[in-house]
Amino acid sequence: MSFPELKGKVAIVTGAGAGIGRATALALAHEGVSVVIADWHPSDGLATVAQIERLASLDVSIGQAFFVQTDVSQAASCQNLVSRTMAQFGRVDILHNNAGIQTYGTVVSTDEETWDRTIAVNLKSIYLVSKYAIPHIIEAGGGSVINTASVQAQACLPNSAAYVASKGGVLALTREMALDFAPQNVRVNAILPGSINTPMLQFAASQEAEPDTTKVFQEWGKNYPLGRIGTAQEVAGLVVFLTSNAAAFITGAPFLVDGGLAAKLF
Repeated sequence: MSFPELKGKVAIVTGAGAGIGRATALALAHEGVSVVIADWHPSDGLATVAQIERLASLDVSIGQAFFVQTDVSQAASCQNLVSRTMAQFGRVDILHNNAGIQTYGTVVSTDEETWDRTIAVNLKSIYLVSKYAIPHIIEAGGGSVINTASVQAQACLPNSAAYVASKGGVLALTREMALDFAPQNVRVNAILPGSINTPMLQFAASQEAEPDTTKVFQEWGKNYPLGRIGTAQEVAGLVVFLTSNAAAFITGAPFLVDGGLAAKLF
């Protein structure tokens, strides 16, 4: 499905150096959206820009890409991200708050530094980037914000206290943002991915006793009704839909992208 109304729009995607963020940036660029790649790691962010630029060299309808190194847990860095977006493209229409980290531990075993860092990157970042970006989305006549939560915002795995708390907070904040900015035609939704083949999940698999990541993914996939884990491109497709006019009456909603996992009782 193509969404021609997106051509010429401008999107900010955080955590766009890899995984779901990179896939989303590429998918938006395919729709003619100019994408600001926000990531802490310059090599990853610039690699995403290079991929988009290669596509654009073959197809003039592909959107532009621009990298801004960003620490999404810091207000000054988030403000700089939005300021540079405005200087480069002059508008913001779409924001995908996607940056996140996975941490492990119970409330007893998790140290305070890990707790604070997890909440800052996964939850506080949404407040910070949105704080500076949404006024410009309103100026542009409205647009779409998509926040990346997790299936664990609704059903938890053990030993993930800080992560689960942060992602549950994303859902609550999404609902609040949707109510606050609906009068200005800013729609705010959340995506809740299950296990998706990304560098983050590959790291998680590397912690298992089985050293073969492919085998670990196959075992994890057996827990899913569809019999496999997901791909970043499958999540990106939903994000693009939520930015489009096809989703014009959708706001404040959580969208599971979990292969049916949350539908299971056991």
